[in-house]
Amino acid sequence: MKIKDIVAILETIAPLSLQEEYDNAGLITGQAGWGCTGIVVALDATEAVIEDAIARNANMVIAHHPIVFKGLKKINGYNYVEKALITAIKKDIAIYAIHTNLDNIIQGVNGRMADKLGLINRQILVPKKGILKKIQTYVPVSHIENVREALFNAGAGSIGAYSDCSFTSVGIGSFKGGEATKPFVGQPGKRHYEEEQKLEMIFEGWKERQIMEALYSSHPYEELAYDLITLDNKLQSIGTGIIAELPEAMDASAFFDLLKSAFGLKIIRHSPFLSKKLTKIAICGGSGSFLTSSAIAAGADIFVTADIKYHEFFDANGQLILADIGHYESEQYTQDLICDVLQQKFPTFAIQKTVVQTNPVQYWG
Repeated sequence: MKIKDIVAILETIAPLSLQEEYDNAGLITGQAGWGCTGIVVALDATEAVIEDAIARNANMVIAHHPIVFKGLKKINGYNYVEKALITAIKKDIAIYAIHTNLDNIIQGVNGRMADKLGLINRQILVPKKGILKKIQTYVPVSHIENVREALFNAGAGSIGAYSDCSFTSVGIGSFKGGEATKPFVGQPGKRHYEEEQKLEMIFEGWKERQIMEALYSSHPYEELAYDLITLDNKLQSIGTGIIAELPEAMDASAFFDLLKSAFGLKIIRHSPFLSKKLTKIAICGGSGSFLTSSAIAAGADIFVTADIKYHEFFDANGQLILADIGHYESEQYTQDLICDVLQQKFPTFAIQKTVVQTNPVQYWG
């Protein structure tokens, strides 16, 4: 087992291309070619977590939060980030972060929150644009089905719950190969006209490499003509937050009891209750107050997130309840999610959650 084998599984579930521009997900220390002796999973890759991995003879730490988030100019042990990096580098510990790319998939961080609350009819609260691409290529009629099937097999042509989606239109292509060419049809040095079909398919952007490999391996022409177009269409399964429903409407007080039980909470900071039962629930693990207006627009009765500032509670505006359950508390089950994903693929490999409690926020009373 190598580090790169673990990384490949994680990036199949949550491709790095899905992370936000400000993020730093991926392999932060260590080398992909190292052998892996074991994995410790944590929310934060602190020095104590690195030492926990060393004590367990594990040389890989997978954390939700990137230990390197902003640029570093010095690494001299001045703060907790530098201390963790020094320990990891000295002891050959690979640190991998899976952050907003895991936030942005519907079965990711927010999906695990929804599991804990028993929510149904889940949808992404704010689907992302710019994730989908379209490929257009021009194929001689004799090979259209070969190319179509190869692109389908590579992952192109899926739209929501539909697969094998494509469009073809007929036209006449022209080309003239140089004297050194070996054209599939026609003669070198002579203009040739060929009946072709234009083949179009949509695919998720992170599949581009495999799509292009399939195109080149299945297309008969020596030189391929194709277009790759980034679409503005929203991908409904990718984006920030989740909007979902309770199986049955609940009083706010009963729902808050459910929150406390599901997430092991001591306190919940919240805006005033409303005089109605709760049915539609918006959630976002971590700092999600920027989604308040989206939660209101989606008709949510309550928005469960963390790190809400004083003035941001006014944004509820009597239209929904804002509930701040704490950053660590909202994301704590991410560790279980990562372990579950890896243990399904590597059932006999040493994958363990850290014993270190990394929540820096404590409560008195």
